[in-house]
Amino acid sequence: MTAPRQVVVCGAGVVGASVAYFLALRGVAVTVVERSGVACAASGKSGGFLALDWCDGSALGPLARASFALHAELAQKLGADYGYRRLDTFMLAARERGRLGGGHRVAAPSWLDDAGVVTGVLGSTDTTAQVHPARFTTALLDAARARGCTLRLGVVEDVVQRDGVARGVRVDGATLDADAVVLAMGPWTTRAVRGLRLPTVRGLKGYSVTLDVADVPAHALFVDYRAADGRAFEPEIIPRPDGEVYVCGMADPAPLPDSPDAVKVDDAACDTLCRAARRVSTRLASARVTRRQACYRPVTDDGLPLIGRVPGVAGAYVATGHGPWGMLNAPATGLALAELITEGAAALDLGPFDPARL
Repeated sequence: MTAPRQVVVCGAGVVGASVAYFLALRGVAVTVVERSGVACAASGKSGGFLALDWCDGSALGPLARASFALHAELAQKLGADYGYRRLDTFMLAARERGRLGGGHRVAAPSWLDDAGVVTGVLGSTDTTAQVHPARFTTALLDAARARGCTLRLGVVEDVVQRDGVARGVRVDGATLDADAVVLAMGPWTTRAVRGLRLPTVRGLKGYSVTLDVADVPAHALFVDYRAADGRAFEPEIIPRPDGEVYVCGMADPAPLPDSPDAVKVDDAACDTLCRAARRVSTRLASARVTRRQACYRPVTDDGLPLIGRVPGVAGAYVATGHGPWGMLNAPATGLALAELITEGAAALDLGPFDPARL
């Protein structure tokens, strides 16, 4: 197999940036095409939580374990501070009104001093970690650009094909030539490039807020929470080393808009998240809200990502549909796809993620 000399990666989220990075390491000339900006969608608004073994027992298990190890390696190799650190992770239960009886089931960190009850330990510094998602994505792309990768802003309109072979992409009406094309546009992947034999990728909307709270310990929290109106949901509370605490967990069936720039934020949903955070710690109760956000995670019908060759089009590849595990699984996805493109096969078994399965 002759390795491609020029590859176009469509999408500058964490998956596209990872693919670009590992291709650039192999000496491939890469152009990343992005409509709005680096990490402008879920890759800039996710929690950045990483887990070694939470996908064990599923098809994602080997991918997650490989990616968790790669995260530790990249934290040393990239030479950028993007908030990578190991965490202890706890399960809590809390109610907007009233308190649960019985007290903590396991030893609780002292800063969890309000209505939350710690019900279990979900992970340790051996098995859970975090990154700041936007900074990690930017660090990957910066490292790729240091090796010759270029970033082009524009709207991808189609894959250019000749005799069933991908020869580039059409961007804002002009053709950008390439030997191979990677589609990594998150939930917009199958909407932006129609006519390919790809399973539909949908967008699952969620909300998040960030709170200004300095010196909160490295403890990720997953909360079983019931609001005053009876709604049950599971907010995640993830302190970051830069003095902010990230809170997410409100799902919304709102349809996917045409671009990341058109995503709307519901203040009521964000207010609910703030109230949930304030019920578990007095440190969070008076914290200033610094950002209210919404994003759409890319999901497939069977819950597994699409990683591999686009059926029926030689030289076209896809990497999307990672759902809530995009930040975790991006490095192993990028490495595997770079191997597939340049060597014809990946060291990791990509069979469960073959786009032709659906």
